[in-house]
Amino acid sequence: MIIVDGRRNGKEISNFGNLEEVLTHVMEDRIMGNRVVTDVFVNNENFSEIYPHQAEDIACESITSVEVRTVSAETMAVDVAAEMGKVARMMGTGARHVARLFREASNSDALELLQDMLDVTRDFMGMTSLLRENYARNQDPEFTALTDKLSGLLSEMSESLEMEDWILLADLLEYEFLPLCEEWRSVSEQLHQLIRRSIAQ
Repeated sequence: MIIVDGRRNGKEISNFGNLEEVLTHVMEDRIMGNRVVTDVFVNNENFSEIYPHQAEDIACESITSVEVRTVSAETMAVDVAAEMGKVARMMGTGARHVARLFREASNSDALELLQDMLDVTRDFMGMTSLLRENYARNQDPEFTALTDKLSGLLSEMSESLEMEDWILLADLLEYEFLPLCEEWRSVSEQLHQLIRRSIAQ
């Protein structure tokens, strides 16, 4: 039995060789064009791949039911945008913690956390840009200026890393990156409202 958003799909699981074929069939349906998969349940248990194409290794003989739950791309965009302000706040909290570790000369711990914080920052910037491009296409000088400011600051931080100037790096995190995260939090909340209005029209 294949169920998509509470409705039974016409095909039987026995028509497919493995779980990946089932999921590909579901996603190729034209009604899925503007939808995003949020959950997959196999035999009533939540399924998520531990490694790429794991679904290909799960034979349909062992499957009695597949349930796929989706939301519209617009709903997903609103939900993701709603979280961006929290991510910006988390980046600021991380910056404060890393700066403190550098000042305490706990450099190895600080560097490890700094790498995590920079990964989150890159993901944040990528997602913010993607949301703006797809759902809020108006030109926003404040957004462009903040992006340039963050890019410049990240370059400065990279130079400090290369020079192993941990105190300068702590200063940059505490006195420049942290206030910038607050500005990003505000811009993220505005973006969320903008996307909500754009989708409601």
